Amino acid sequence: MTKFSEPKEPMAFQKGKTYEAVIKTSKGDIVCNLNYEKAPMSVTNFIQLAEGGFYNGLTFHRVVPNFVVQGGDPEGTGRGGPGYTVVAEIGLPHEEGALAWARLGDQMNPQKRSSGSQFYITLERVDYLNGEYTVFGKTVSGMDVVKKIKQGDKIDSIQIVIK
Repeated sequence: MTKFSEPKEPMAFQKGKTYEAVIKTSKGDIVCNLNYEKAPMSVTNFIQLAEGGFYNGLTFHRVVPNFVVQGGDPEGTGRGGPGYTVVAEIGLPHEEGALAWARLGDQMNPQKRSSGSQFYITLERVDYLNGEYTVFGKTVSGMDVVKKIKQGDKIDSIQIVIK
């Protein structure tokens, strides 16, 4: 697998363009708009991992009904990642379909740095996570697919589309 490293600065985003992640799963496609204006380092990291094939073949290792589906761990245990964390960019709300980074708890991670690769998608609005985790995108189609995801379902690939 390619060696990945934490981005040191955000990529150059094209103003006026939208950046979408098409998460291709064993249950269908999930399309998320990526919010590079509010979370540029997070979006940069997600795009680098996706385009580098990091997510190909990984699973959704955690599914909690009425809460989240979580993937992006190469170990499939909830403890794995690319070997780095990403600066916190907290601010966007946890609406239904929010795309956000998982992270270690405050005692081990007082700066609330995000996981380098583990992401989750909320199954409903989760206000108590606001101000605690970095949301960097929102599901714009395929929410029905998100709700069908079961633990162990595969992420075939994640494609980035610029419109």
